[in-house]
Amino acid sequence: MLFPAPLQKNSIKIMLLGSGELGKEVAIEAQRLGIEVVAVDRYANAPAHQVAHRAHVINMQDKAALLALIEAEKPTYILPEIEAISIDALFEAEAKGYHIIPNADAVSKTMNRKRIRQFAAEALGLPTGPYEFVTTLEGLREAAGRMGFPCVIKPVMSSSGHGQSVAKSPSDIERSWEMAKEARGDASELIVEAFIDFDYEITMLTARHETQTLFCEPIGHIQKDGDYIFSWQPMRMSPKALENAKTIAKTITDGLGGRGIFGVELFVKGDTVYFSEVSPRPHDTGLVTLITQSQSEFALHIRAVLGLPLDFTFYGEGASAAFKSTAESHTPALEVDTSLFSANSTVRIFGKPEAHKGRRLAVALVFDKVEAALEKARKLIAHIKDA
Repeated sequence: MLFPAPLQKNSIKIMLLGSGELGKEVAIEAQRLGIEVVAVDRYANAPAHQVAHRAHVINMQDKAALLALIEAEKPTYILPEIEAISIDALFEAEAKGYHIIPNADAVSKTMNRKRIRQFAAEALGLPTGPYEFVTTLEGLREAAGRMGFPCVIKPVMSSSGHGQSVAKSPSDIERSWEMAKEARGDASELIVEAFIDFDYEITMLTARHETQTLFCEPIGHIQKDGDYIFSWQPMRMSPKALENAKTIAKTITDGLGGRGIFGVELFVKGDTVYFSEVSPRPHDTGLVTLITQSQSEFALHIRAVLGLPLDFTFYGEGASAAFKSTAESHTPALEVDTSLFSANSTVRIFGKPEAHKGRRLAVALVFDKVEAALEKARKLIAHIKDA
């Protein structure tokens, strides 16, 4: 494969639509191969902006603005990194010959919980828990009654847990309805899911292109309000459960098609595995791969985009812990205890230009046997504070 220099007429150019901490790592991996990086986000100085060749600030839900930027930059590959993007713009750009990763249809399906759930359960026949879609408060009450309590309520379009809640009783329904309005996306329709009595949940990172599909070791994680707090790799699973997880991950990613890494979220009960969601991009729980694998999920994403071999070495077990701000600041700074910088642990600070309560600003990474790594990650994250 030919690797031209960036900023030349023949350079390979990727455009990141969304430039948060995950996009930043993708940009760094692309730069390592001499790929020109254009980072786009809705606010200035986003993490990937800081390491890209060029940065743009636009409303990515504005079809005309997004198409105009694509036409001006003429990227080789367009990598949507968030859900809040004009899907019409992506379809139109694809029709004009631009390469959307993994493809515009996959982005369309996965950015909307209704479309992806119906595709997975009804078109592909994957096992899921019972679910209904509602558009009114009264409809929510009725659907929750049929699903039973507790039940999970999510906007059909959102990310990082925004707008998601668990209703434990009928008295929680109105609160869940109000919380759904916090969605990063479209809260006009909600999915109501019966609560699956699972033993644990995993992310099965699945990298694919036209000739190869590869699975990372399963990642266990703990979430709060739909947003990740801790993750570890590998999750201890029975051979049968792991086989079922890989089968579901391959079925959904083959169904979506295209190139890239997918974060397939699954519930596991004994040997039974249920499909939950899928993201056609690096997954936040996969930050742990920065310390456990020779090729992180971000490096694998770039390899898949370019059609390169996806093989890698799993170095060993590890864990990650997210630091979330407790402050509101336009000049954020983190006070990090030097104990995080040891032989088998480190910290990645994302460099976000503003801090808000609950906003993820850093991640602690530990390389050790899972149980010890997770215990150390829990302790270390307490040694990061808003300055």
